[in-house]
Amino acid sequence: MNRFSLAAAVRRSLLLAPVLSISILSAPSLIHAQEAVDNSSNIVYPASYFEQWAPVTAQDMLNRIPGLSATMGGNFGSSNNSRGLGGGGGNQILINGKRVAGKANEANSQLARISASKVERIDLIRGTSTDLDVRGDQIVNIVLTEALTSQSYSYEINTDRYADGHVQPGGKFAVNGLLNGLSYVLSAEMEPRHDYRPSFESSVLGDFSANDTISEDRTRDQYTNTIAANLGYELTLNSSARLNMLYSNFDNDVVVNRNITNLRTNPVSTRREREENPGRNSNWEIGGDYELRLDNSHVIKTLFIVNERDENTTRERFAVAADGTRNKDLFLNSDSVYSEKIIRGSYSMPLLSGQGVEIGAERAQTTLDSALRLGLPGAGAGSPNHGGLTPQTVSNANSTVEEIRVEPFVVHNWQISPRMSLESSLIYEASEITQTGDVFNKRDFSFVKPSFDWRFDVRQGLQLRGTATKSVRQLSFSDFVASSDDRDNDAATMAGNANLRQEQVWNFNIGSEYRLPNDAGVIEASVFYMEHTDVIERVDVTRQGGRPTSANGNIGDGNMYGFNGSASVRLGMIGVPSVMLISRLEIKTSEITDPFLGIDRRFQNYERGRFQLGFRHDLNRYRVTYGMNWNNRYDGNIKRYDIDNIERTSGEPNVTAYLEYITPQNIRIRFDARNATNNNQCRERTRYDGRLTSGVITEIESYCFDAARVVSIKINGTF
Repeated sequence: MNRFSLAAAVRRSLLLAPVLSISILSAPSLIHAQEAVDNSSNIVYPASYFEQWAPVTAQDMLNRIPGLSATMGGNFGSSNNSRGLGGGGGNQILINGKRVAGKANEANSQLARISASKVERIDLIRGTSTDLDVRGDQIVNIVLTEALTSQSYSYEINTDRYADGHVQPGGKFAVNGLLNGLSYVLSAEMEPRHDYRPSFESSVLGDFSANDTISEDRTRDQYTNTIAANLGYELTLNSSARLNMLYSNFDNDVVVNRNITNLRTNPVSTRREREENPGRNSNWEIGGDYELRLDNSHVIKTLFIVNERDENTTRERFAVAADGTRNKDLFLNSDSVYSEKIIRGSYSMPLLSGQGVEIGAERAQTTLDSALRLGLPGAGAGSPNHGGLTPQTVSNANSTVEEIRVEPFVVHNWQISPRMSLESSLIYEASEITQTGDVFNKRDFSFVKPSFDWRFDVRQGLQLRGTATKSVRQLSFSDFVASSDDRDNDAATMAGNANLRQEQVWNFNIGSEYRLPNDAGVIEASVFYMEHTDVIERVDVTRQGGRPTSANGNIGDGNMYGFNGSASVRLGMIGVPSVMLISRLEIKTSEITDPFLGIDRRFQNYERGRFQLGFRHDLNRYRVTYGMNWNNRYDGNIKRYDIDNIERTSGEPNVTAYLEYITPQNIRIRFDARNATNNNQCRERTRYDGRLTSGVITEIESYCFDAARVVSIKINGTF
């Protein structure tokens, strides 16, 4: 990458996808190892396909499907930050053809709870249909056997050892079965989330004379405790209902020890700081759906989600004297409650031969209640609500932000020919955002969001895809209000911006997927172009006569484009089909106008690309599997611009490795090494006098931290 410009790399990459497609078209036609379903492009993996690997859970089976780990990184289902219940884009999971109405509690979280013996087959759906509950690039349907009528249990016992020597155990337990027509999956887990992060920073002044050094140890002590229930009931032969519930909580206690050495004194002097930052967090969610299939093949569906996330964090900083005496010099408390209420209803019906339509609407209410308290040493009286320090006035510290969104939609599916399909949709979004409290603001928005998804099966195993989608990004409501600044130790709070607008994106993508004959693997390539409107990055929100202040805001329009390629290939051509090579390549660039300097630049923190290379070796005779993954980002020109500083980031590759053994009793014992090389990550921050436009550098900071190594052992099984 260093021997030619990024622009040249992108131009070459844009040519690679059609060249790859032409090469694939000229390859000899062979029968695919998995059978097609109903002459469609869907692929079915029967349970017998996975027997050679002795899988323990449904997740184990999914991990064995070529292409999924390379193209999806193991991430399926909805995201906690996804907008609504439309299920558009990305990759989705269904269980028995049904989606799980949830965000924190969705289908992906159930896979490790379902015994492999209960899976009849796994369907990889590569087309589109009105019958599907979700839309996605690829959809995986886990079909369970009638054996689920018998009760089964799954468990996992794990222990993590961290770089600071801390050892933390955890575990999961789940039960699933069927009782008088009610299917259920009940689970509980206690997951360790300890983290140790040592770092070092050195800085020089604007004239390059030495300023100071900062060494820091940051330790997080955390357990995540979660209980969940997924229930389903077949009311009649044509109607069914499901209910999903989850509750989780965790204490997020962080301790920071910091030594700051002043290099401007002679002799140099060192001062110590300690932070004790307790955090209390909880989250609950209830989701459900109802489906009724009428005799005329029409379908009525209703889904809903109600959730709430409560977060309370406190930051207390102490100056530590030589004799151990501590004097508090900062108190910062952030308390927020984020909630969603979403309901979606639709009516689906067939039209002409090969066509179907879904008509419906979705309504959502999203709310954030936020409060921030700041205390500093001062002449005023101390307050117990501010850690005994003097209360400070923070603009926009106490606010409620609420969005009401309504979306009528229509989705049309057209099977143009046995090998070609087109799905098109049109969504109209109307929303109202209201902020009350320290700031009052009320605004109305409306958007039209069309989408097109074209797929053509050139022949068995080879598919071409083209998509064009208009989307509206979910706003981060925390950007509307003042919040704690976790990026900069020299600052305590970040300003909020009550005038944010939603970011809009047109995404155009053309790609191909080739599933190699005889189950030898999968190769994919695609090019993309994205047009962004009202991009959200840092903007100037300085009040008249005040000090320079920035916040997240809309900076204008910009573009992204690039190439994605991935491959999961068994090395049968060199006589070792038990080894699968997994690789992924991204090359991308972007352009936007900086609001502070007026220059053309990349989007903030936008990578130039990434290369991933890994392998998995299955020794089926010995029931042993081991593998490794190397993931490297192309560094250079990865920047974040703010009103008075510019940050540049870089880092070392991330390496993970694992070894697992499955006993004759189908108990899996797995050893993992995460951040095996400590994955050193660095940031250089250049500070300017007042504003970037001054051009006067006051300080250059070089900061690096270790994403320290974690080794773990996991024992899991089903019975």
